[in-house]
Amino acid sequence: MLVIRKIFDENGIGMDGELESRAACRLMRENGRRSIHHLLEPLFQHKSIEVNFLPTFEVKGEPYSIPRFVFRGPNSHDPIRLGIFAAIHGDEPAGTLALIRFLLDLAEAPELAQNYVICAYPICNPTGFEDNTRHSRRGLDLNREFWKSSVEAEVQHLEHELRSLHFNGIIQLHADDTSDGIYGFVRGCTLTRNLLRPALIEAGKVLPRNCHPLIDGFAAQDSIIYGSYDGVLAAPSDVIPIPFEIIFETPHLASVDLQVKALDVFLRTVLTEYRQLISFAQNI
Repeated sequence: MLVIRKIFDENGIGMDGELESRAACRLMRENGRRSIHHLLEPLFQHKSIEVNFLPTFEVKGEPYSIPRFVFRGPNSHDPIRLGIFAAIHGDEPAGTLALIRFLLDLAEAPELAQNYVICAYPICNPTGFEDNTRHSRRGLDLNREFWKSSVEAEVQHLEHELRSLHFNGIIQLHADDTSDGIYGFVRGCTLTRNLLRPALIEAGKVLPRNCHPLIDGFAAQDSIIYGSYDGVLAAPSDVIPIPFEIIFETPHLASVDLQVKALDVFLRTVLTEYRQLISFAQNI
């Protein structure tokens, strides 16, 4: 937690979730944009975390690229491939910070990721993240553009990752400003809900669960929604094997610190539960 607190302090995100406005704040450039490089800088310093960038694209004459960080856990010669995506909405920094924290924790304690290869995408909407806006700088909600023949470069590059890397599991980290608690969407293979339930229980020790029967316009049961919006980041319909897919939502109005803690607990629990489920299935 000390590393993440340092990131909060240096990048000007108050631990109560408020973005500080001081001029010297490292999160803000002189032109008022968040600094992606400074935020991700701690990840560049670990040799066990591979750094890659998806193809460069331009927005209003400025070059951008989506960063991908890969962590290979012990005994990952035949790995469980997990893709974790954050900040497809640029005004939801908790997912980015939680993913940074999670990767740094894995670098210090790699046994947490035993049998896994984790591909992490902490900033899927770089222009929106810089501007602190839900939409990209071109004014689009990128999380409604997937698998619709979108011309948006961010969507095209992420679709290529989703199609080519054959993930066993796909996780999206989000924050909902209309929710008073955590909840999740499930898609994909039938065991997905069995992963989300224990993860909600553990993360619910940090932030309350949203137990309403209607959440974000969807029918919900025990904080779980069996459906999603059209065009969200997801596996292609014809991918084999069918991965488990979870969209995990924290309450946007909660402190960023608590959101990060809840997201970290959620990710750790999913890793443990899925590894156990796979081990159990192999021994049947």
